[in-house]
Parts: sequence; C-alpha cells; structure tokens
Amino acid sequence: MPTANAERVLIADDDPNLLDAYLLFFEGQGYEVRTASDGVEALGQYWAWLPAIVILDIQMPRLDGWTVAKEIRRLTDSAAPLLLAVTGLSTPSERAESIRCGFAHHFIKPAPLPDILAAIVSRPS
Repeated sequence: MPTANAERVLIADDDPNLLDAYLLFFEGQGYEVRTASDGVEALGQYWAWLPAIVILDIQMPRLDGWTVAKEIRRLTDSAAPLLLAVTGLSTPSERAESIRCGFAHHFIKPAPLPDILAAIVSRPS
C-alpha cells in the first residue's frame, strides 16, 4: 500500500501480465505506481506525473523505450528520474545502446523483481 510520501514509479511494457506483476510487487513495497502499455503512453504519463523512477521495456509499440528515455533525458533538468530498462534485448551492443540513451541499468527479461528493486534502493541520493 503506497504511503502519502511514496516514491512514484512509472512502468511501461506492452505485456499486460508483466505490468500486473510489476504493479503488485512495487505497490507491495510501498511505491506509488502508474503503468503504460506503449512508448507514447509512457511519455504522456511521465510528463503528467513526473515520477522519480521509470522502468521501460525497449521493444514497445508506437515508440520504443530507447526513444522514450532519450526524450526524458533531453527535456529534464538535474532532477531527472532513474531510468531502468527491462527487456528481452541481450547483446552487448543493445546494452550499450541502453546506457547511451540514459538508462542506469539494463535488465534482461525475465528479470527478478528483487534485483530491479535492489537497483532502485541502492541508487545514489
């Protein structure tokens, strides 16, 4: 159950089952969560809500996660969110592209949710 001062997490993935799992897990950890099913919706949710943490699939309809990340980085100031990629893409060049686009981490599906949480909790303040 999110608390009044819970951190906001936006999660975008085109797999509704994964979105449900993320939602249950992160709300259970006390985060306030919103979801999006494609990149365009993710950007809209980001600008409407300004979450501190954004978890993005890379291969989404309408706009991929790399493009969403670059747009968020292009238009945010020093209070930019923590960006985490969770994707089926696994080659070294795909990982490098995620980092180049502004992601702090590139997780390969199926990524254990506690590992994603550990990356969030251990980020620099």
